[in-house]
Parts: sequence; structure tokens; C-alpha cells
Amino acid sequence: MNGQLRKNVKIGSTVEIVEKHNQRSGQLTSGIVKNLLTNSPSHPHGIKVRLETGIVGRVKEIH
Repeated sequence: MNGQLRKNVKIGSTVEIVEKHNQRSGQLTSGIVKNLLTNSPSHPHGIKVRLETGIVGRVKEIH
């Protein structure tokens, strides 16, 4: 599912995100969404979220 649209990302969803320091390598981190940090309806690099582990990144995949 598309991680660029805010309507697709729900609190409690399992997602794959890329953290700021991993943007060049593209390494993904898996987790469950705790908060949505992007207020706009879409973002070209993915909606920014905070996972339950406290990690912040942009959504690349939604499971």
C-alpha cells in the first residue's frame, strides 16, 4: 500500500519505515505506528510516523 498518503497510514498498522540516517542506504525498519507526525494529506517521501519503539521515519510500505 502507498505510504505517501496519510489516509492509508493508521495508528496500530505494521509498517516499514526509513529513518533519516538510513535514507541513502534505504535500510528499512519494521514496527507498529504510534503517532502520525505529518499533518498534510500526502508527502512525496512518505508520511512521517513515530513507531511504538520511539523510532521516527517515513513510511515506505504498509503491511
